[in-house]
Amino acid sequence: MSEKISVMISEDELEAKIAEMGKKISEDYAGEEVYIICILRGASFFACELAKRITVPVIIDFMTTSSYGSGTVSSGVVTIKSDVEIPVEGKNVLIVEDIIDSGNTLHYLLDVFKDRNAKSVKLCTMLDKPSRREVHVDVDYTGFQIEDKFVVGYGLDYDQRYRNLPYIGVVEL
Repeated sequence: MSEKISVMISEDELEAKIAEMGKKISEDYAGEEVYIICILRGASFFACELAKRITVPVIIDFMTTSSYGSGTVSSGVVTIKSDVEIPVEGKNVLIVEDIIDSGNTLHYLLDVFKDRNAKSVKLCTMLDKPSRREVHVDVDYTGFQIEDKFVVGYGLDYDQRYRNLPYIGVVEL
């Protein structure tokens, strides 16, 4: 492990932003139930912390998708490795992602859940890299917009390592 990692977003900054996002989501879904779909593995830390800060009823489920493999650049081909267990029909779906890069995964998932007749489908991401966008997606809740850097920590990995860092760091290869 010869990578050098520098802090981009501190643990305190992450906690404050997640609390703010949870409050906004709770306000937007007042009187409703939210079906959080956490995109594994990267979004797991973020989704759990976010769910704890949402005050309306929450259902949480998990989905595994892939477009990266073991590389640092998206291949552009989205595959569903494991699907949700609870049907989304008639539910307010909130897709929770760790980072939006090309937009390919979320563009694909928006279509999937609309086709499954969700009542509503919104996107929530901890990090957004708009400069890398290949397809347009409307993001409803964004934690931080970041530059085009390869980042790890708080669930994000580099070849399955560094997910456990309590902050967002930049990998210098």
